[in-house]
Amino acid sequence: MTTTLALQPSLLEDGLPLHEVEFVVVDLETTGGSPNADRITEIGAVRVRGGQVLGELGTLVNPDRAIPPQITVLTGITDAMVVDAPRVEDVLATFMEFARGAVLVAHNARFDMGFLRAGCERMGLPWPSPVVVDTVALARRVVTRDEAPNHKLGSLARLFHAAVVPDHRALTDARATVDVLHGLLARLAPLGVTHLEDLVTAADPVPEARRRKATLADGLPSAPGVYQFLDHTGRILYVGTATNLRTRVRSYFTAAEKRKRMAEMVTIAARVHPIVCATPLEASIREIRLIAEHRPPYNRRSRSPGSEPWIRLTDEAFPRASIVRSVPLTQTTGVLGPFRTRSQATLALESIQSVFALRGCTDRLPARPAAGATACSLAELGRCAAPCTGGIDRAGYGAMVAAFAAFCDGETAPLLLHAAQRIGLLSAQHRYEEAARERDRCQALLRGAQRVQRLRALRTEQLVAARPGSGGWEVVVVRHGRLAATAVAPRAADVLGLVDAMVATAEDVPAPTTWSGAALVEETEILSHWLEQPGVRLIALSEGLAPSRPVRGADHALSDLASHLGLPAVEVTEGDGGTAEVGAA
Repeated sequence: MTTTLALQPSLLEDGLPLHEVEFVVVDLETTGGSPNADRITEIGAVRVRGGQVLGELGTLVNPDRAIPPQITVLTGITDAMVVDAPRVEDVLATFMEFARGAVLVAHNARFDMGFLRAGCERMGLPWPSPVVVDTVALARRVVTRDEAPNHKLGSLARLFHAAVVPDHRALTDARATVDVLHGLLARLAPLGVTHLEDLVTAADPVPEARRRKATLADGLPSAPGVYQFLDHTGRILYVGTATNLRTRVRSYFTAAEKRKRMAEMVTIAARVHPIVCATPLEASIREIRLIAEHRPPYNRRSRSPGSEPWIRLTDEAFPRASIVRSVPLTQTTGVLGPFRTRSQATLALESIQSVFALRGCTDRLPARPAAGATACSLAELGRCAAPCTGGIDRAGYGAMVAAFAAFCDGETAPLLLHAAQRIGLLSAQHRYEEAARERDRCQALLRGAQRVQRLRALRTEQLVAARPGSGGWEVVVVRHGRLAATAVAPRAADVLGLVDAMVATAEDVPAPTTWSGAALVEETEILSHWLEQPGVRLIALSEGLAPSRPVRGADHALSDLASHLGLPAVEVTEGDGGTAEVGAA
């Protein structure tokens, strides 16, 4: 029979108050200090909750070896006492059942956990990585040298007036540790250690003022949503999203939060405002919208997403690629972006001029070359076809423009071929910095194409989709790339009835006039990713065609480039036909 110790990890996730936590305080006596070489001779354990003892377990253990004399002197346990005792295999299985669903506590927990883990390994049992609390570490936090000469169990038992005196016998020492634990918890409570997640990090170096602010999380729901940290004037300092609002907010007041700017933010914060959302998807999108609306000073995500640059073909006799702030929807091709930064757009523009030989000058060229026109340095270097001097006619230049437009629409093979040849040549010549620059240009160009292809895929007037989740079917209504409504249907049979109500009450989203769409680009990207997840079902689509992206488009090209250059891969779901289907029904 296989026994496992189910020490619920959900205890931490649910933000359990300490008076509701069940602790199993354990103490071991052994033949020595090495978990691998020595063996357990006695186990003592006490199960408590809210200060009440729920049960005790105490037994000698036959170690299958002689007990060293110095150990007998220390513990009083002799070979004769353990000769008829049960073996560790039986005792450990009993202890694991006794400790099921509890948090383990020990004085110098590393010692006791080491022997328990080693015992499980020898028996072929999986070690469940339980939540462990060490009373030695807690004592170092709140007990000073003036109160106790050291942090040994005997010294702490005297300080906290334990009902029993530790005597190096397992059950007696476990009982004493229970009283020590309760004394320590009483001291930690005024410091903000009131929940289990506080306790497991209580020994970490967190300033007391910061830990006391954990009360800001009191009363927050254990539900998905968005949280806002506000100062005493009501100004929003930071916006975040969580699948469990209470647990996530409480983590800011423990050692789990390592970011310096967050420590500064918590110091200023006066309250936390929660916004409960129906689904994690809604929470993610609300976070993006709130950051864009309020521009919180402690959020690093772009607070001006609408100002991201684009690349578009100009409308003239000899078009060029130009970096712009917006692109009208009337331009149906030759569009890339938006790019996250101006520098990324500049890299992509350099790649366009290199791969497709489009001109880089900003002059507006006539259909016929002007008399006396001279070529620029790029033409002399062979990086421009020089339409300004008649080096190429409109038909020939139009073919190059068409190649770039085809790339924007998903034909990435020419770019990949050019990049592979160029990077390979530069690397062979040991010109590694130039090769890296070429790689960066290629990546920037592909990422611009990737974003615009995602936007194009969700430009439909209305899309309704559903995906099974832990609480039922998550249903979304998307209009022009913007989340217009979302809700959860408990059963599949309820989905269609819910859809009718959602469509009737969903946000009215006007049709956009620019490529930026009716929503922030990042919002549309999140929706696109959600639609790509396994199990998504398309329920209704205004135009009757599933949103799709080119199979050999930017997603595929980035993955292909990554496989050759050792870059992070990009996940893509391919359909049966010529497009990568987003959330195939």
